[in-house]
Amino acid sequence: MYRAPVEDIAFTLKHVAGLKPALDAGTFGDLGEDLVDAILAEAGRFASEEVALLYKVGDEQGAVLKDAAVTMPPGWKALYRRWIDGGWNALSAPEEFGGQGLPTMLGVAALEMWNSAAMAFGLGPTLTMGAVEALDKHASQALKAKYLEKLVSGEWMGTMNLTEPQAGSDLNALRARAEPAGDDTYRIFGQKIFITYGEHDLTDNIVHLVLARLPDAPAGTRGISLFLVPKFLVGDDGTLGARNDVFCSGLEHKLGIHASPTCTMIYGDGFEGASPGAIGWLVGEENRGLACMFTMMNNARLAIGMQGVAVAEMATQKAIAYANERRQGKAATYGGPGMAPIVHHPDVQRNLLTMKALTQIARAISYSCAHAIDCARVSHGDAAHWRDRANLLTPLAKAFSTDVGVEIASLGLQVHGGMGFIEETGAAALYRDARIAPIYEGTNGIQAIDLVARKLPLGGGEHVHGYIAELAAVANSVRTSNLRDFGRTADSLDQALDDLTEATRFLQGLLADGRSDAALAGATPYLRLFSLAAGGAYLARGALADQGRLPLCRFFAENLLGEVRALKERVIGGAESLADAGKALIST
Repeated sequence: MYRAPVEDIAFTLKHVAGLKPALDAGTFGDLGEDLVDAILAEAGRFASEEVALLYKVGDEQGAVLKDAAVTMPPGWKALYRRWIDGGWNALSAPEEFGGQGLPTMLGVAALEMWNSAAMAFGLGPTLTMGAVEALDKHASQALKAKYLEKLVSGEWMGTMNLTEPQAGSDLNALRARAEPAGDDTYRIFGQKIFITYGEHDLTDNIVHLVLARLPDAPAGTRGISLFLVPKFLVGDDGTLGARNDVFCSGLEHKLGIHASPTCTMIYGDGFEGASPGAIGWLVGEENRGLACMFTMMNNARLAIGMQGVAVAEMATQKAIAYANERRQGKAATYGGPGMAPIVHHPDVQRNLLTMKALTQIARAISYSCAHAIDCARVSHGDAAHWRDRANLLTPLAKAFSTDVGVEIASLGLQVHGGMGFIEETGAAALYRDARIAPIYEGTNGIQAIDLVARKLPLGGGEHVHGYIAELAAVANSVRTSNLRDFGRTADSLDQALDDLTEATRFLQGLLADGRSDAALAGATPYLRLFSLAAGGAYLARGALADQGRLPLCRFFAENLLGEVRALKERVIGGAESLADAGKALIST
């Protein structure tokens, strides 16, 4: 059973990601550590004692579609009601519309706990929170007044409708169309697939944010607009009116996250005799919808990163508990009767420590990204610096954390041995859930491309080097601490950060020379290289603040951080062989 690691979460927020210095400086007004601790403790209690209890029924029974209506698993509707009654949906939402206006850092920390307890549950609010941010930044005052308060409270939920059968990650191929109706509304026609929580019975209304093209729109992504399309139309007094012409025609049968309804949505097909055309309202400017949607997508990418952290945490907890119970063979460190608990075997210890270290690294990167988002929002003179930092860390938070989620869930299966392959232990379910996260909200390959092509040039190409210099300062603090228990940590960190610097300048040079294909060939290993090097520094920062964390930091530095050197060689020397060998794969 999941137990929220409130102490680890609070420590990482305060002493690794930067929340405590911000609180001490009054960055977030009257917010203090006591309130932060109370919020985290209650979120941990709710996740452990209420959400986690319904994980198994959600996984086994899933969401069910009948007559265009989706019914959630038993108990989930009541759970969601208790969740919004607790104010959790409004945690980081704008105060103007009933939100609590708390830092993003607290929102993502709570999100980690919901997703550890039941990833399929945590997914739904993720999209609603993203919709709130997109509407708050881009919608008209009339739309904000009508929809935001109920989205902020969670009384209504939101969705994000991008993908179509012929258009996955390439939004140039979108065909959904929007026709002006002459009364400030539009009629939306088309099909969207893989829409998370597109239909369900948790709320009375669902607010869809839909990408579509106007009749005279330019080709490509420059001709995409964003529209708000509610499941039920809303009167001026906020009451629900007629059903809109949008419905769920299919529910995907998925590898994991069974309780999260993944829907095929049909717009403008004359549902239940309605006049064809789903009624929608423009969000932002015509043909500028992608910019509006990216507000929501960037929010979602960090949230998906938290899902990777969440599954990694749950898999690690489960594996450690099993390793202390399961007995097999003999071990030099075990002096008790009978066979030794497998936690005494060095290879099992290596797996468990790898799981713990990678989980903490992913958490630190993601929380640091959230910290940068918060600082960009409240800072004045250095807001641009923090926006660049948030942009730099977002692909790391999304891609590395979700890759790690899959890796750690797989290691958890390995620790369980044959029982890990059996559903009753729950280890397999975590692997099934985790596997989607590297795919959606921009595959991790796309995140790597974004990091290299768009984020390395930030600040004239120097922002990334300023960040590396901050990490190097941590390595220097390790060296000057004279703590013998750090072992070779300082040397390992120095080497990893030198490798990161060399790989970074190499890629920046390729981009400057117009050799983007060669640069992108190394994008995926570069993202992992970057994350491991940064993660080593974050573990060291934590160990400097609490020496009880030093053994894990040293284990990572001396056992896992050496991967950075091999990754650098792939970045610098792998492009030509990749291109040559890749030709054999191309059939057309």
